[in-house]
Amino acid sequence: MERPDGSAPGTPVTGAAPPHGDAARLYGRLLAEPGLPPETPGWDLDRLTAAQRELRTLGLLRDAAAGGTAVSVDTAVRQLLLDADEQIGALFDAVRRTREGVEQLHTRYLPVQQTHRAGTAPELVRGTEPIAALLEDAARGARTEALSLRPGQDLSEAALAGKLARERIALARGVAMRSVYPAAALRRPAVLTHVRDLTAAGAQIRVAHTLPLWLITIDARLAILPAPAAEGGAGAAVVVREPALVALIRELFEYFWAGAWSPPELLVREQPAGEPGDRHHEVLRLLAAGLTDSAISRKLEVSERTVRRLVAELIADLGADSRFQAGVHAARLGRL
Repeated sequence: MERPDGSAPGTPVTGAAPPHGDAARLYGRLLAEPGLPPETPGWDLDRLTAAQRELRTLGLLRDAAAGGTAVSVDTAVRQLLLDADEQIGALFDAVRRTREGVEQLHTRYLPVQQTHRAGTAPELVRGTEPIAALLEDAARGARTEALSLRPGQDLSEAALAGKLARERIALARGVAMRSVYPAAALRRPAVLTHVRDLTAAGAQIRVAHTLPLWLITIDARLAILPAPAAEGGAGAAVVVREPALVALIRELFEYFWAGAWSPPELLVREQPAGEPGDRHHEVLRLLAAGLTDSAISRKLEVSERTVRRLVAELIADLGADSRFQAGVHAARLGRL
């Protein structure tokens, strides 16, 4: 039976007590009998592997074909210190590279970021004339679309004339223009005339019961919003160019556009020559009854192509986006 110290029974005990633990016992065995096969009496493979792993971790075992060679403690200590020195040196190198990277970020790239932010930071414009110039520049710079909510603005004839001139510039270039006005504003003859002129020039106009603020977006790249008035009551506006903010403001416009409707004052139009004046009303009535284009064409004795054209004209006249929405608008306006 093996003794607690790992020696066989009958082995004389001499000198200091032997080291404890499997790894220490294996180390002592390798020092006493170099090149001894790795098998140790009474040890299974897991026990032997665990002891060898601990010796390798401490640098006390160098693998060899015969199962491993013991390394002196002094050699193992020196190697551990050398490894630590290498690790510390690598750490210092990493710190140096990090400092160099931080220095480059501050000296090379931070100025670029600051310049970009300065170019997209909101700009405050104060005064009636500077704001008018700003709006004219925006109209002249529009290329694809101009969207606006129009509550509480100057509705004098001079202001409306200036606005019409600016927006005709954009419309003449094919810019898609959509605007929402307060419904009550159209009770003023000058405003109604202005809106009709805009519609005739190609703008799409809708009205809403209430609008929270005026805003303008141009080509999804620029937005203009009201700002608190300066002392003395001078008007002020904020110009936004940050793409994410402009996109958010554009979504706000789309929310109010979806809830607005085309005013009946703008739905009156001349009937095409040779077409009965009640043809559109009849198509609208049949659509509301659930008839298909094919059924409507047979009912009115016209081609399906003509029916589709009449339906498209109805949807456009009612300021709707679909047949269903056209029916809703027509019912609201009392045309059914």
